[in-house]
Amino acid sequence: MSEQAKEFILSSSQQVPVVAVSDVVVIGAGPAGVAAAVSAARNGCSVTLVERYHHLGGMASGGMVLVLDDMVNEGNEIVTTGIVNEFVDRMEQQDGAVYPPREDCLTNWEMWQKWSRWGCIDFHKTGMPQPIIHAVAFDPDCWKRVSLDLVQEAGVNLRLHSWFSEALVEDGRVTGIIVQTKLGRQAIKADIVIDASGDLDVASSAGADFIMGQYIVTTVFRLMDVDTDRAEAFEYSEPEAYKKLDREARRRIGGAWGMWWLKTPLPGVVWCNCPHMPGYDGLSPEDMLGAEVEGRERMMNLLHFARENIPGFENAKMLGAAEQLGIRQTRLLKGEYVVTKKDVASRRYFADSVCRGRDYYTPYRALLPVGIDNMIVAGRHYSVDSDAQKLSREIPPCMAQGEAAGVAVSLALSGNTALRDVDPKRIQKQMRAQGADPGDIPSPNALIEDPVAV
Repeated sequence: MSEQAKEFILSSSQQVPVVAVSDVVVIGAGPAGVAAAVSAARNGCSVTLVERYHHLGGMASGGMVLVLDDMVNEGNEIVTTGIVNEFVDRMEQQDGAVYPPREDCLTNWEMWQKWSRWGCIDFHKTGMPQPIIHAVAFDPDCWKRVSLDLVQEAGVNLRLHSWFSEALVEDGRVTGIIVQTKLGRQAIKADIVIDASGDLDVASSAGADFIMGQYIVTTVFRLMDVDTDRAEAFEYSEPEAYKKLDREARRRIGGAWGMWWLKTPLPGVVWCNCPHMPGYDGLSPEDMLGAEVEGRERMMNLLHFARENIPGFENAKMLGAAEQLGIRQTRLLKGEYVVTKKDVASRRYFADSVCRGRDYYTPYRALLPVGIDNMIVAGRHYSVDSDAQKLSREIPPCMAQGEAAGVAVSLALSGNTALRDVDPKRIQKQMRAQGADPGDIPSPNALIEDPVAV
């Protein structure tokens, strides 16, 4: 944890230029933020999208979280749909996405050997072989291109290299934000603000209540010049020898999922979703520096071991680490409803569900802060307890939240009403019109505690 400040200064007041005025401002151009901005713009809003980095895509691109999952229910029916589908289709057209056809989504060793190294497995299942499901391996630079295309086509006013600094609040109403740039502080005014920062930066600045959570931090990286065919042949022809080396590799890296390397759409390039490092605060500059340094030491340690010991990795080279740390959990909103682990695990259905993940539903109330008007959130920092967030923070569901938030703000603005007064049924209807499943129809295995509400 970072040290507490021992000295404070008073900053002098200054005039801050207003550089943009729009109906909506979205802070954070990760998957949720891009989906929110595009959705709002397509529904008639003028939108400004603010991002601190030089690229769009957040954890999907700069963070290199290179598999889209959590999109199917127990029957392998795709339930997380909408703008995320557009991303997949466009990336596939550019040879930037790989996923199994429906006929390959089976549970047998043949399909396991064909698709498991793409990450297209149901990792919730412990038995082997795990089922092959609809999941998508993709290229991070392709995600950046598709994000930019969608944002520009929707007519969104994009502002990169702009770090969120402060929420503008008047009488409990958010009226815009201040960002920090190379030119100094700049103001962006808007009727509604969407916090898609991932860390609840905007809502917390505006005074929203939240809890602090903490989970593992990851320094993701990619290796090039890997003979993946040879590596897989060794894994399946000599399973015991491979398992022994794999255990040692994971020990060297100091923490990883069951598969520490996966194939990517780029031949010879593998994705390493490791090392997993607990104990770091994703809001602390000191902790994030520590994670960067420790992560690079671990990844080089693994590279040396793999080159010397694992067939197929003899000529492997470091292609590069992700531009962003893999921060999974920091601030979590305490909104009008807090989603619990029981809600997610029991597939609890909500009458005001506006989006869904694997087999869980997100109520509209979980996107709304208490006591603050003109603000909605979308992304991994939504209103959820810490244990539930670990089960419901994947990229596709966060994109669905963003798409729903974009619909909600358009309805609020067109109806001249507060966000909390928008009828969730109208959001559900528009989400379906956009090709997204809002979760308004409970699946047969959903927990319905109030059948009258259905």
